[in-house]
Parts: sequence; structure tokens; C-alpha cells
Amino acid sequence: MAFTDELEPILDDVVEQTLDHPMVAGLGDGTLEVAPFEEWVRQDYYYLVEYNRVFALGAAKAPDLERMGTFATLLDETLHTEMDLHRAYAAEFGITEAELEATEPSPTTRAYTDFLVRVAALGTFGDLVAALLPCMWGFNEVGLRLDEAGRPDDERYAEWIETYSSAEFTELAAWCRDLLDEVAAEAGPATRDRYRELFRTSMRYEYLFWDAAWRQEDWPV
Repeated sequence: MAFTDELEPILDDVVEQTLDHPMVAGLGDGTLEVAPFEEWVRQDYYYLVEYNRVFALGAAKAPDLERMGTFATLLDETLHTEMDLHRAYAAEFGITEAELEATEPSPTTRAYTDFLVRVAALGTFGDLVAALLPCMWGFNEVGLRLDEAGRPDDERYAEWIETYSSAEFTELAAWCRDLLDEVAAEAGPATRDRYRELFRTSMRYEYLFWDAAWRQEDWPV
């Protein structure tokens, strides 16, 4: 059994709870009010900025040139393509580039991105991959399952589902999953347990990221 097959029950549990969350359920059927999704778009932009740092650290820690090149490509594509697409997507909601750049991270966004960057900076290459996988695999599963249920009439929400259920994003999730399987195959039981807990923590943050946008979470003081 591949290591990520062992992680699948963790993923399924969190994804099922995510699909039941009113934020994601409303996204799927098109009934979601715009305000919480606009908050998600703003927070996700901040997330992408920190996500780039994780890719940069992945390139630095990669054990071979092939993996180094892949992380360098992901950094370049995210920094120069995905963030441009995100800015264009935000514009569909009337959110300007200046507003995106001025986004203050919510407590959950700050906690999640700080967790990812800390693991990437201080942990091993395997730690980084284990913490990174939920963002790709989790979003892909949510997108695929929403797509199976049928896309909403709201084109902006349908576009989100199309993006994360696409063949390209599915391929990216599969690549990251295979990469963790390769790294875990060379690891002992204690290390694999650490990978499992890092994966579980990121999956929990994935759920909380949706919930924080739904509540339009802000700092209480």
C-alpha cells in the first residue's frame, strides 16, 4: 500500500465535512452570498504569496535536480501566472489589485501560512511535501466532487469548480501525491508518523480556511 493510500481516510473525513460546510455547499449550488466568497478570494491571495515561499524552499531543499526543477517551475508559474489569474478572478467580484495587496491575513490565514513556511524552512524535504499535499489534493477532491454534483449557474462559482476539477490541477495533485509516496518509501516508521501528522494538520487548516472566510473572521483585539 502506498503511503498516501494510508492518508486517504484523513482526507476523506475532512473533505466530507468541508462539502457539508455552508460555505462550500453554497458555492456548489450557487446560493452562496458574495461577501464571504470575496473574503475567501482576498485571503487566498495572501495565501498564494506565502505559498510561493514554500515552493522556493522546496526547490532549495530538493534532493535532486529533477525535483528542484519542478519546484522552481511551480514557483514561476504561481508567481507569474496563477497570481495574475487570481487578480483577474478577483476583478470579477470588483476587488482591485490594490485591495488584494492590502489584505490583512485573518488569524486562520496567518496561522496556516506560518505553519507551512515554518515546516518548509525548518523541516526536511519530506516534511515540506507532507504539509503541502493537502492544499493540492484537498482542493482537487472538493472540486471534483462538486463538479460531479453539477456546476451552479453563477459563472464565477462554476469557474472555481472548473479550475480545481480540471485535468491540469488533478495532474498536479497526483504529482504531489506521488512525490510523497516516493519520499515516504525511504522513511522509517517514526518519520512516516510525522508526515501523517503534518498532513492531518494541513487538512484541518484547509477546513478552517473555508470556515474563517464564511465567518469573515477578524482579529478580536
